[in-house]
Amino acid sequence: MNHKKRLSLLLAIMMLATFILSACSGGNNGNSASGGDTGNEGDSLEPITITYFSADSNANWVNMQDAVGKKLTELTGVTIQAEFAVDGSNQKLPLMVASGEYPDLVFAKGDANLFVDAGAYIDLTDLIEEHAPNIKKVYGDYMSRLKWSNEDEAIYVLPTLAAVDNEMLDAGGTFQIQHEVLKELGYPELKTVKDYENALKAYYEKYPTIDGQPTIPLSLNADGWRIMISVTNPAFIATGVSDDGEYYIDLETAEAQLHYKRPEEKEYFRWLNHMNATGLLDKETFVQKTDQYEAKISSGRVLGVIDQDWGFGNATSALRSSGKENRTYARFPIQLDETTKDATFQDTGYVAGWGVGITTSAKDPVRIIKFLDYLASEEGQILMNWGIEGEHYEVVDGKRVIPEEIQERKTYDNANFTKETGIGLYNALYPRYGDGVLDSTGNYFTTNFPETIMKNYTPSEKETLQAYGVEMWKDLWPKKEEFPVKPWGVAYNIPVPSDSNINITYKKVEEITRKRIPEIILADPSKFDELYDQFIQELNAAGAEQMEQEYTELVRARVELWND
Repeated sequence: MNHKKRLSLLLAIMMLATFILSACSGGNNGNSASGGDTGNEGDSLEPITITYFSADSNANWVNMQDAVGKKLTELTGVTIQAEFAVDGSNQKLPLMVASGEYPDLVFAKGDANLFVDAGAYIDLTDLIEEHAPNIKKVYGDYMSRLKWSNEDEAIYVLPTLAAVDNEMLDAGGTFQIQHEVLKELGYPELKTVKDYENALKAYYEKYPTIDGQPTIPLSLNADGWRIMISVTNPAFIATGVSDDGEYYIDLETAEAQLHYKRPEEKEYFRWLNHMNATGLLDKETFVQKTDQYEAKISSGRVLGVIDQDWGFGNATSALRSSGKENRTYARFPIQLDETTKDATFQDTGYVAGWGVGITTSAKDPVRIIKFLDYLASEEGQILMNWGIEGEHYEVVDGKRVIPEEIQERKTYDNANFTKETGIGLYNALYPRYGDGVLDSTGNYFTTNFPETIMKNYTPSEKETLQAYGVEMWKDLWPKKEEFPVKPWGVAYNIPVPSDSNINITYKKVEEITRKRIPEIILADPSKFDELYDQFIQELNAAGAEQMEQEYTELVRARVELWND
């Protein structure tokens, strides 16, 4: 469907919505967000159900029967009827597009192009301009980054995956090692993979068992997509590159290349091969499931993991609950060698990208955009992030404070806490400010700020941080000012046209990578070079070079669109 047809369809829908609302309300079609930050009241609270599909999974969704969800319905009249992808995959999206029938809202992750190309998303430009002052305020100077492409400047998606003006306040990975190991070894210097290896090895040799079970020096999670987080992504992280998904993007030329092709990363995988050959890598790394991986960590016998905090949060909670807090983990910006520095905090600007779109099946786009605008309001964001005053937080001397018992539940029983409260459960639906941003009262929009982060550190964390002469984990990392700003944001959220061969080739590349990388790591070291070279040749034979060229053009187009 071309742009003119989409526009005609949008106008028809908006006229129908206006007619219906006028008939019901005598011309007043406002809702709780229409009058600025909190808006008008009245018949806008008339109950309405908004259908929603998310390509992300959400195990904590309880049909808005959480405290925040009930309050949200009370304030707006809106009930969300949601469906989430069970496995977090996008498999249902092509079927949805083929049928031509959609829910009102769709969060399509990286496949928004399917809906745009099918004419299934409406252009939100005029809706935002006329009915969404809070959304405009949140995006601010970044509104231009919402444009779909150089050829089509419509706004089809409200980016919600990333928060606006978010400041990364703490580091969540990647190389992690038990506090107990560091304490036993006198808090050694940890800068390179060799330093990391030596620490794991020294403790393992001294304590071959823990609580009667065999000690595991290092374990990784290669279960499904987790292989990227724990096995392959660390290859670029440990060689001085920030995250652009499966590609390395040259900062000067914007040329895209599969990051595995970098010689530096080959040496990182050689190190993992060495770790396996010397018996330091968990022998079950490439056959264990996530629950098995977490169970091992929960036992306290895994000395090190290469992962992000959220990748084993349940295991961390279990360790704390069982009195093994000393066997939780410290993290460090480990590099392959001292010629590079961890670029985790490299500035990307606002990355826009993945978010939620209103479909052509929506009967009342105006009411929907006003609902999303309420969520983006200051009142809405405080409700979404903090919960209900008097129930989840208190205001003391003008400052929002989370009672200790609430914070304890949030920290140690987060899944159940989220299900009951709904705090943080609706973030994929609306644009919002990130960590470190202050509201009009001088309070932070989010509950994640330096004071709370440091307050919630465990005794072992505080002891380890003090030993290394810092207050927060982030203090160990190179600062964002040490790197140039990436003009394309992050490459992994650049939309790929559905008629491109990129996605088809990528599936082949992904299959090859997930098969060959484990084989390479587990191989006899004498065969490493041969197998790695064959891996690169296989990628190229599958069309990787053409894919890289096409992706380069997409990156360069993004740079032009965002920096014109």
